[in-house]
Amino acid sequence: MNTHELYMKRCIQLAKNGLGTTYPNPLVGSVIVYNDRIIGEGWHRKAGEAHAEVHAIQSVKDKSLLSKATIYVSLEPCSHFGKTPPCSDLIITHKIPKVVVGTIDPFAKVAGNGIKKLRENNCEVIVGVLEKECNELNKRFFTFHQKKRPYIILKWAESKDGFIAPDSSLRTKEHHKLSPVWITNPYSRQMVHKWRTEEQGILVGTTTVLEDNPKLNARDFKGNNPIRIVLDKSNKITDNYAVKDNTTKTIIFTENDILTKNENIIYENIVFNTDFLLILTNRLHKKEIQSIIIEGGSQTLQSFIDLNLWDEARVFKGNQKLNSGIKAPILNSTALETISIMDDTLKLFRNHD
Repeated sequence: MNTHELYMKRCIQLAKNGLGTTYPNPLVGSVIVYNDRIIGEGWHRKAGEAHAEVHAIQSVKDKSLLSKATIYVSLEPCSHFGKTPPCSDLIITHKIPKVVVGTIDPFAKVAGNGIKKLRENNCEVIVGVLEKECNELNKRFFTFHQKKRPYIILKWAESKDGFIAPDSSLRTKEHHKLSPVWITNPYSRQMVHKWRTEEQGILVGTTTVLEDNPKLNARDFKGNNPIRIVLDKSNKITDNYAVKDNTTKTIIFTENDILTKNENIIYENIVFNTDFLLILTNRLHKKEIQSIIIEGGSQTLQSFIDLNLWDEARVFKGNQKLNSGIKAPILNSTALETISIMDDTLKLFRNHD
């Protein structure tokens, strides 16, 4: 690993601190180096607040060193006025002579303009250091801007014999009073709650809500709750279900015309036709939702798989058998990685299409 890659790796480490808090902005880290020593560093923490380059420059104690330093940044410095001033202007103002960039920003208002402005003002700019890793860092942001839809993560847990839940026909009207059937262990379940803090939205279908009454929050891990996205074609979900408890922003897609004055529960009218999922992801894009984790049920997950409308899949396999029940989705893909979590197995998939 050369010197540029070493400092860019540090930028990526810093940027990851903002996962789950920067939406709709990207993850960005920055370090400032003088005489092979880091004299300043920072990362973007929240939309509307200072960008990574600003934090890095502010952290430098001796500002006179900036005119002889190199600034590293994982994503191209912005060149436009948004909620904050352009970072490229700040770099120019402080006369930082050398800028090393991980990857170009796909956002239309930047998209090479930041680099162009820096070069026009006599900054030496190097682009593409650890580019693959910097693109991976912002896979959500890049998918959102390039594919005009959220980054889609499929997640489910299945039993040793391939079921995601017991047979619903065996449940009684009192099923909600019974303890839930957990397929995975507490460590796996806590990991799922960690994931929820990292994604902007969490999506489930009607059956999952009616059968399991999930809260869809991140109660077992510190962080932001995702926006709850619920598919309820015929408005079967009544107000006593947890997804309507008004604690977290919830978007309910239905064919019925429903008006509400509740700021936390939003009804969206949509037709559940053959193009439904494409229209749905387009609507979520317009709402600036960059990423969603889809947690059920089996039919909803399979619909996304059949359309090849997914980016990642995270599949737990527990150590118990259910013998019968609702079959797990079928994903004809090869796992990139397999992880053991006590007696559970987690397989990670990526859609390279």
